[in-house]
Amino acid sequence: MREAILLTPGPLTTSLATKTAMLTDWGSWDDSFNALTARVCADLVNIVHGGDTHVCVPLQGSGTFAVEAAIGNLVPRNGKLLVLVNGAYGRRLARIAEMIGRPFAIYEAADDTPPNPAEVAARLAADPAISHVGVIHCETSTGILNPLAEIADVVARAGRRLIVDSMSAYGALPIDAREIAFDALIASSNKCLEGVPGMGFIIVDRDALLESAGNSHSLAMDLVDQYLYLQKTGQWRFTPPTHVVAALAAALDQYHLEGGQPARLARYSANCRSLISGMGRLGLKLFLEPSLQAPIIVTFHAPNHPDYDFKRFYEAVRARGFVLYPGKLTAVETFRVGCIGAIDSAEIGQAVGVVADALAELGWTH
Repeated sequence: MREAILLTPGPLTTSLATKTAMLTDWGSWDDSFNALTARVCADLVNIVHGGDTHVCVPLQGSGTFAVEAAIGNLVPRNGKLLVLVNGAYGRRLARIAEMIGRPFAIYEAADDTPPNPAEVAARLAADPAISHVGVIHCETSTGILNPLAEIADVVARAGRRLIVDSMSAYGALPIDAREIAFDALIASSNKCLEGVPGMGFIIVDRDALLESAGNSHSLAMDLVDQYLYLQKTGQWRFTPPTHVVAALAAALDQYHLEGGQPARLARYSANCRSLISGMGRLGLKLFLEPSLQAPIIVTFHAPNHPDYDFKRFYEAVRARGFVLYPGKLTAVETFRVGCIGAIDSAEIGQAVGVVADALAELGWTH
């Protein structure tokens, strides 16, 4: 029986080669594992063309661990973070700043509206205490693509520093560290690279990283300590997620064989087009304007039926071999469908058929 296809933004469906890479046990101090870590880190920096200026610091845990580490290290205790919020993950970033005691301000836009670079510029001009700006590249709660290049330009012109949560964009959407100024760009193993969960990483400006020594609120999340220890010994400070790193190395090999970022974006874009077209034929409407939609995860309005219940819908689709994602909005009933993972338009077409069958079974068709 085929495994269920995960139409989610990570964890996601992985290839057999990626799964198979986890069948080997690795010693965390072994030279072969140290070489694997070094290869993966170099690869992750090269994907965003950051080799001359940036380094990769891997961290055990989910992407949120890496976001907290980046904020706790790079924003000094006497600094101030302006958080651009237009969804749940922007709000989480602000919550992190609050929890670890970093001064912060919020510029909030609606869930279906990207932050306006001119408004960012105005807020930076009005508050010289702001040292850093935090932005979500692709806000996973809706799938909206935020204008990273324009925001980065505004931040650089104001002489401030940028921290980018690129969890759901890195590896698929183009990012070039030679053109977009950022102190840190944060992602994880289980998104567009199609690895498995368990490792976050920060692509960080080397000078900014070294300047941040002593800032960290946490021993486990001290990125300077992690980086320097890796440089000195080749080893992680604490037990590494060995199988996750091996799976990511295999996933990166497949990423390059596919054609790297342009090919990954092309496949996800084809998935997204097929999904939107197919769901439209079923009468399901997009939450976002198409021009704002990243080809990562798509939010749809729930079926317009008085008996609609996401759990029943989820179970009917799950019984047919596909896993959907709940909506993350409070004011509107929605659900989300991922375009990423080791899937292509064939699986998307099957998913649309499954949704049609589930809606018919539940009596929610028009």
